[in-house]
Amino acid sequence: MPNPLVVALAYDRLCTFEFGIAVEVFGLPRPEMGTDWYRFAVCAVDPGPLRAIGGFHVSADGGLDLLDEAHTIIVPGWRGALSEPVPPELIAYLRRAHERGARLMSICSGVFVLAAGGFLSGRRATTHWRYAQILAEAYPDIRVEPDVLYVDEGSVLTSAGSAAGIDLCLHVVRHDYGPEIANRIARRLVVPPHREGGQSQFVERPVPPTREGLRLGPLFDRMRERLAQEQSIAMLAGEVGMSPRTFLRRFKAATGMPPGEWLLAERLQRARELLEASDANIDDIASTTGFGTAVTLRHHFRVKLGTSPGAYRRRFARQVASEPRP
Repeated sequence: MPNPLVVALAYDRLCTFEFGIAVEVFGLPRPEMGTDWYRFAVCAVDPGPLRAIGGFHVSADGGLDLLDEAHTIIVPGWRGALSEPVPPELIAYLRRAHERGARLMSICSGVFVLAAGGFLSGRRATTHWRYAQILAEAYPDIRVEPDVLYVDEGSVLTSAGSAAGIDLCLHVVRHDYGPEIANRIARRLVVPPHREGGQSQFVERPVPPTREGLRLGPLFDRMRERLAQEQSIAMLAGEVGMSPRTFLRRFKAATGMPPGEWLLAERLQRARELLEASDANIDDIASTTGFGTAVTLRHHFRVKLGTSPGAYRRRFARQVASEPRP
C-alpha cells in the first residue's frame, strides 16, 4: 500500500505555529528513515487566498476532496475557537473520512472543529487551558481533561495548547513507527521524546534563573543514570551543595515538581521505553527502573497511565519500525 497520507487543514487566518508543527513532524523529507515515511498534503478549507497569522499566505495542495484519501487529518487550531462556526461542508468531509477509518487529530483550539462534528461525544479530550472551561460548557457530553498534554482516544486525538501539539505528533509517530524513530524525530526537533505531567506545569510559572539550570542540569543526568538506586533528598542536596530545604525549593522551581515525583516520571518513561523496545520481562524492568517489584510497577502504570505494563507493551511494542499502522 502507499505510504500513509497526512493532511493538514489550512484556512483563512490560519494558526501559524500549530500548522507549522504538523509540517515539521509529518511534512519534511526524512531520507534517514528510508522511503517508508508519511506523505503530506495541505487541504484548503476556504477559497484562497489563505492568510496566516504573521502576515503571509499559504498555498494548499488541494481542496476538501483531499480528505477522502487521508490516513490522518490534522486540525491545527481553529480561528476564534468557539466564536467562529465550522463550515458544514468541512464537517461532512471529516465524517466521511472518519467513517472509513481516518484518524482525526486536533492541536489547541482545533478541538472545537472535532467537537462541532460530534467526534468527541462521550469521549475524553483536551485543549489549551484557556479554552478548557469554554469547551466543557459548550459540549457537556465531552469529558474535558484540562491538565494533560494530549488525549489519545484511538481514532480521535486531541492536544493541549500550541507546543503540546509536538507531544501529540511524536506520540503518533511512536505509535506508527516505534520509539526509535520517534526519538530520532525528537532529536531533530531538539525536544524530549516524551514529556510527563500536565498543563499546570506551564501556567504562569516563573522561568528559573540560569544559574539553577547550570547547577541542577548535571544532577538530572546523574539521577537518570541511576534510576535503579535509592536517591534520598539528603544525598541529592549534598551533591549540589545545598541544604535539603533549599534543594527542594529550587528543584521544584526548575522542574515544576518535587524530586520524588520527578524520579517517578523518569522511571515510568524508562519502563515505557523498555516495554516498547525490548523483550525484558516485567520483573527485570521493574528492577532496572527502580520500582523494585512488578507489583509496584503495575500499580504506578495503573495510577499514572490507566493501563498495565503488559497492555502497554501489546499496544506500543514495534518489532519492525518500517511498518506503519494501516
